[in-house]
Formats: sequence, structure tokens, C-alpha cells
Amino acid sequence: MTKLINALDIPEHAIEFANESDMAKATGCVGGFTGPTGLHDCKIIVDSELVDQKNLVAGACEVDHHIINVNYGRDYKGDIVTDLKLIKAGDKCPVCGLPVKLARGIEVGQVFKLGTKYSKSMGACYKDENMEDQLIIMGCYGIGVTRTLAAIVEQHHDDNGIIWPMTVAPYHAIVTVVNSEDQVQEALAETIYQELSKAGVEVLIDDRKERPGVKFKDADILGIPIRITVGKKAAEGIVEYKLRKDASFSEISGQDASAQAIAYVASELNK
Repeated sequence: MTKLINALDIPEHAIEFANESDMAKATGCVGGFTGPTGLHDCKIIVDSELVDQKNLVAGACEVDHHIINVNYGRDYKGDIVTDLKLIKAGDKCPVCGLPVKLARGIEVGQVFKLGTKYSKSMGACYKDENMEDQLIIMGCYGIGVTRTLAAIVEQHHDDNGIIWPMTVAPYHAIVTVVNSEDQVQEALAETIYQELSKAGVEVLIDDRKERPGVKFKDADILGIPIRITVGKKAAEGIVEYKLRKDASFSEISGQDASAQAIAYVASELNK
């Protein structure tokens, strides 16, 4: 429909599907057996791919009849020849001939053809090869920041919230303190936080006086790629290391967690 209204240069509300029985006397069409060879008093729009096809089969504009060996130019002509049909998965690519695959895309930017609308009003010209003034043909493009963020979240999430790719994450890692009133936990968390910061890792520390479950849920919703949890085993130097994209976590020493987080951030950013 979009291609058709573009070919006719009319607004979408100005077109609707015809009732073939009502149209029969005016144009010669026959419901279920309409073909281009028997039509009259109407505008015929032909898909450009049909022009080069030979010996096709078409409706004969007569009940229970078809015509074989129909060829464009000899048996019928179009008032408009343009690209009309929609390609389907499995159709041959017009360039390489291989089957076409269809996938949904996300529009994150737009290109606008401005023509000479603004250059004319501003008198913006250039000299052509004959040293004559010509209006500049203008265009512009833009990337939608909010669209981009929405597209990233749409592609990277689970039931618990966002899973930011490292390259666009607001923070690379979060250090979660299970009990912020425990001085041992606070001290170890601060040490890990400082080590990560010195290594260039963008890190957040969550030492709020909240229940652990609330902190874990918030970290998941925010989608921070790495979570290092400092809890009851802090006195042994043991912490939990977890990637947001994984369901499981591992218990490792605080020093190893820092090194592992630094290495992971570096590897993800260098991809």
C-alpha cells in the first residue's frame, strides 16, 4: 500500500480496496479472474519486475478463464511502471541471487533531504564548471540519543531489568556492601573500590542501609555489568563476583575480584 500511494502521489486516505463486482462494468474486471489484458478505462500500475518476464499466466477477465504466454508490451502496458511488490523471505536477491533473509531493525536516526529549500532563502550557492551560480542541495542527519538508549535496552535485558553492554554502561562495576555497619565489610569494599577506580574502571559503591535483597535488585535493574558483593566472608577476604548477564556467581578473594573485574572491563571495551 505504501508503494502504491507513492506511485500515485496521493495521500493514504485517498485510496481503498475496490469492490470487483461494482467495478466490473466500468473496467471489465472479474472477481478472481482479473488480468491486465482485458481491463479498460482505468489506470494500470505494473511492478517493474514484470516488464522483463516472459510468457506469464494472467486472469482473462472472464469467469473460469486464464491466459497463458502473457508478455508486457505486446499484450498489455502499464500507465505507471514502478517497484510495487514486497520482497519475502526466501525470494532471490536481485543482486547475488541467494535467498533473502528478513530481520527486524530499529531506527535510531534519520536522514532528511532538504533540497534547495533553505539554500534558496539564504542565497547559498556554489560555482559550477561554467562558473555559474547553482543553489546548494542540502541534507541533514541525526542520531536520536533517546532512541539509541531504548534500542540498546530492547536488545539487552532480562526479566530483572537492563543488561548494559560494557561500552555504554553508566558504570562498569558496582561494589555492594551487604552490611554497611560492619567495619570489616566496609573496609574491604572501600579497598576494592579504590583499586578499581585507580585502574580506570568506572565503579559505584552501594553502602546504603538497606536490606541485601533491595541492593541486589537495584543493581540488576540498573544493569551494571559487574557486581562484587562484600558480605559475611569479608573477614576471610572472600567476596562474590558476578556478571550481570550470568545467573551464577563465584566466591573469590577481594584482590582476585578486582583483578578479574579490571581484566573483564578491558577485554569488553577492546572488542
